[in-house]
Amino acid sequence: MFTGIITDFGRVHRLRRGTGPEGGCELTIATAYPVDEIVPGASIACSGPCLTVIAIEPGVFTVEASAETLARTTLGEWTEGTPVNLERALRLGDELGGHLVSGHVDGVAQLVERRPEGDSIRFTIEAPAELARYIAPKGSVALDGVSLTVNEVEGGRFGVNIIPYTLAHTSLGEATPGQRLNLEIDTIARYVARLLDVSGAERTNG
Repeated sequence: MFTGIITDFGRVHRLRRGTGPEGGCELTIATAYPVDEIVPGASIACSGPCLTVIAIEPGVFTVEASAETLARTTLGEWTEGTPVNLERALRLGDELGGHLVSGHVDGVAQLVERRPEGDSIRFTIEAPAELARYIAPKGSVALDGVSLTVNEVEGGRFGVNIIPYTLAHTSLGEATPGQRLNLEIDTIARYVARLLDVSGAERTNG
């Protein structure tokens, strides 16, 4: 589990795309984390998706992304130099500063508009149609792994405010209209919707 509070801002150092039938990819990411504290098999959220560390070198770590991950997230679009929001897995006793984030991306959203709003920047995001029902005002979402509070919802679009600190310390500071972003909906919203669906089906069948 994660919290959506980014603790390092890395970049893709190199990548190697698989040539076999699985069609996955190895991504080596430059990091400020003390790499001697990272062990192979550790989980690190990389701009949303939870990926497993398979190798460590000075100043970098390597993770493996499956073909499924590449197809369902923006990772298939990454190149050398792509900025990556990093968060190590939550440990028992750690502060839960954002919201519970699983590292399992639900879909890819698109940044529609970016405009100044005071000291912050307001993003308008277009969510995939099948995920829009899970997004509510004052609820939580994770965009490229960053925990954010939803300000307003209109149809399939919703707004979030990006404060100066987040702009400076995550990839959202470089995001431009048209850019695709990894979206994870709130786990609680997913289960509430599921319970409502089951309850409604029971009433209909009863």
